[in-house]
Amino acid sequence: MTTYDGTDSGKVALITGASRGIGYGIAEALVARGDRVCITGRNEDTLKEAVERLGSDRVIAVAGKAHDEEHQRVAVDRVMEAFGRVDFLVNNAGTNPVFGPLADLDLGVARKVFETNVISALGFAQRTWHAWQKDNGGAIVNIASIAGVSASPFIGAYGMSKAAMVNLTLQLAHEMAPGVRVNAIAPAVVKTKFAQALYEGREAEAAAAYPLGRLGLPSDIGGAAAFLTSDQSEWVTGQTLVVDGGIFLNAGVG
Repeated sequence: MTTYDGTDSGKVALITGASRGIGYGIAEALVARGDRVCITGRNEDTLKEAVERLGSDRVIAVAGKAHDEEHQRVAVDRVMEAFGRVDFLVNNAGTNPVFGPLADLDLGVARKVFETNVISALGFAQRTWHAWQKDNGGAIVNIASIAGVSASPFIGAYGMSKAAMVNLTLQLAHEMAPGVRVNAIAPAVVKTKFAQALYEGREAEAAAAYPLGRLGLPSDIGGAAAFLTSDQSEWVTGQTLVVDGGIFLNAGVG
């Protein structure tokens, strides 16, 4: 983990679903390079603990449900009040409450998945656009998944929502150019509580399928998000960066 060295980048990021896991890893990376950050999440206590670890002098938190439009408004307003700007938005909040075939999926559950994973991302993007980015520029990073760019048996609703995130990235990149760059990251399995069911009790077996020999870490996605919100990526927009430990290299093998 890279630690904050005292440099102030002058930039501000809003990261949804960042009290732990991938979102927290992204927050770590952006704080380390000198950004000020607002993190969101559902659990206030978990958010407080995250702020303490990240540094309460540079990080604030707003608790709420990502799909709640009032929460979206409050979060963006709070960033603007605290820091006066919001250069970067990272849409990481997501849910995957069901495991099974799409043919038997409750449509109410499908709607919930899309509300949390896709509609909330659009809502946050609209608000950061009007609050700051429309007139001042910036970047948006949407956290998609390799489930959104390939078949994803038994987590089909999640995969569908992440495919929608990839297309949302394209649409926003087109509409918000040239001032705002919009890209996505599509991770494979990352070692988080969210993905625990995919590797718990069989991590070595799961990791063996990856050419790079291990599952992902939140810091892997943090590094990718740091790049996509940096000047080094200023000619990159509308792209989905697959961060998968090489797992796609095995497609069709066997």
